Amino acid sequence: MILSMTGYGKGTASNGKWQADVEVKSINSRYLEVFLKYPPLLANKEYELRELIKSKIRRGKLNVSIQIKKNGFEDEAVSLDESRLKNYLALIKKIKKSAKITDKIKLDHILMSRDIFSASVEEISESDFEVIKKSVLLSLDSLMQMKKNEGNELEKDLKKRIKSIEKYLDLIEKDAQPSVGEHFAKYKEKVKNLLEDNAGINNDRLETELAMMAERADITEECVRLRSHIKFLLSSVDKEEDPGRKLNFLCQEMNREANTISAKTLSTAITHNSVHIKEEIERIREQIQNIE
Repeated sequence: MILSMTGYGKGTASNGKWQADVEVKSINSRYLEVFLKYPPLLANKEYELRELIKSKIRRGKLNVSIQIKKNGFEDEAVSLDESRLKNYLALIKKIKKSAKITDKIKLDHILMSRDIFSASVEEISESDFEVIKKSVLLSLDSLMQMKKNEGNELEKDLKKRIKSIEKYLDLIEKDAQPSVGEHFAKYKEKVKNLLEDNAGINNDRLETELAMMAERADITEECVRLRSHIKFLLSSVDKEEDPGRKLNFLCQEMNREANTISAKTLSTAITHNSVHIKEEIERIREQIQNIE
């Protein structure tokens, strides 16, 4: 099964006391990268959250946003640090005196200093943390569904590209059947054109060398290997759970064979079809970058 690396998911869970809302966005990355955004209340739960996400996702850059709120409970208590307030007021008076400022001290000036207030941080219980984990799992399930849907479209496109490569390979093999003889004739004609006088040339030796050159230009082995790679590529698309890296390797090998075919042949038609194959391989490699 092919999974796309891009997607979006969200999940919400509640136990009456707490409600957790989670959003997760995924984009392409060679490895798994998880960026978490959560309230201070969950700071000591970061490791558990990361491990939970890693158990579901293999690759991609994930941005996970977690928001929690209490349902029907009083807001957190806020206390005033009176000692800091006195120091703050004394500092303002000193600044006013030094700068000869006549403006009165207003409440806005005091409220701007957040460090004179402190909020009690409530610890979340293990049973309440289950609500957060449930919402994370729901968001990941939603993400996975989108990744599967996009993966299905990627799979269709890959198979279309592979079929196109097979079509061009069929044409290459058809054109390659008489190619050894054609290569021999072309090499012989070139030698004749280069040599005005054939005197002193051993014709048997010349024909042997030309035949060897023509044999070296034979592309049968490259075509066989390329077809084998195509078969393996299709099998990986259909059956592999994590095909991304394997598909990338196969594309490299297929491109190598296509380059060799292009370099060895003297046939213009074979050269053109090998170029078409390399174009399709490049499109496949681009799509592979989107696969988890």
